Amino acid sequence: MTIEHVHGELWTLKELFTYPNEFIYWTVHIAIYPYLTGLVAGAFVLSSLYHVFGKQELKPVAKFSLIFSFALLIMAPQPLLLFHLTQPQRSFNVFFTPHFYSAIAAFGVVFSTYMAIVAVEIWFAYRKFIVEQAMTRKGIMRLIYKAMTLGSYDVSEKALHTDERAIKFLAAIGIPAACFLHGYVGFIFGSVKSVAFWFTPLMPVIFLMSAIVSGVALCIFTYIIAMKLMKREIDIAATRSMGQVLAWFMIVAFTLELLDIVSHGYAAKKDWEILSTIIFDRFAFNIFALQWGLGMVVPMILLFLPGLTIRRAFISSALVLMGVFMMRWNVVIGGQSMSKSLAGYMTYKMPVIPYNIETFREGLVAVIFLLVMPFVLLWLFDRILPVFKNQGAGH
Repeated sequence: MTIEHVHGELWTLKELFTYPNEFIYWTVHIAIYPYLTGLVAGAFVLSSLYHVFGKQELKPVAKFSLIFSFALLIMAPQPLLLFHLTQPQRSFNVFFTPHFYSAIAAFGVVFSTYMAIVAVEIWFAYRKFIVEQAMTRKGIMRLIYKAMTLGSYDVSEKALHTDERAIKFLAAIGIPAACFLHGYVGFIFGSVKSVAFWFTPLMPVIFLMSAIVSGVALCIFTYIIAMKLMKREIDIAATRSMGQVLAWFMIVAFTLELLDIVSHGYAAKKDWEILSTIIFDRFAFNIFALQWGLGMVVPMILLFLPGLTIRRAFISSALVLMGVFMMRWNVVIGGQSMSKSLAGYMTYKMPVIPYNIETFREGLVAVIFLLVMPFVLLWLFDRILPVFKNQGAGH
């Protein structure tokens, strides 16, 4: 005889007075989901700083960050579709029968639009290279590149100039789309009135700023590792420019997160007594040591010290990635750890060793897969397009 478990029962520990039907329903995948979505927005904004605002120091990493944004974009919804949803095949109903008062339906429209913008921008950026490969390659790769040309073989100076203008236009409209894509995730959390830790109008802006921070940090982290693995020279000017962008956005993100805690304390609603124990006791190490100390303060010091080195940039970016993930974890898991009774707590224990299908889908194995796959996709894209070289229009 098999025993059916309520969703969340396998990884929820309860303390003091909690309701029988209360569990940690939103697991690690609901933290991974906004984490990956934020990386998308940050990487695209970094690319747009060159294409739209002409920040020349970022020229060597502009295409890389654009392609990386697309790889991350493919994986962003997968924590929900592949693992968390019990009926993922029904998710397409959001697109076929949209309800425009639904935030989820709005996300479907924004996600599809943004993916199209990024894909078309990549095509324009690499069109010259694609045409050259279609004319010179042989065998199956020739057929692949010929299909990718979409019948456009004009690489005259006038055509390439048109490509550059198209890239700039797409990057410009992509910035608000990227910001809305991740601001929506913060809106979803900030509009949940039943969870005191989430219910704040600052949540969309906090998520957006930390998204840009994490995306820029990931580009620095990946760029340095990729250059080392390929034994190529790291562009110190590009690295320092990315470090500058990261540092200034970190100041804004850190300030907003502090304001959020201060506003909760100042308002001191009826749930503040138990919420304060979540923030200053049960999740104190996660928030003040990992999220803010190692994830914000230490990287800012390293980045603002004069003469930024490759090593300092790499360490800072790694710490920032950890800190932003902890922010997502603290918001998602910390918000649910407070019982609706205001007199009990719930602790989330992520399944490490899967012993059934549910602990596999919601456990460490799935998390590792989701975090590794964007790098696998980036490697696959690099087999077709020169991700780390400056080729064709858009430089």
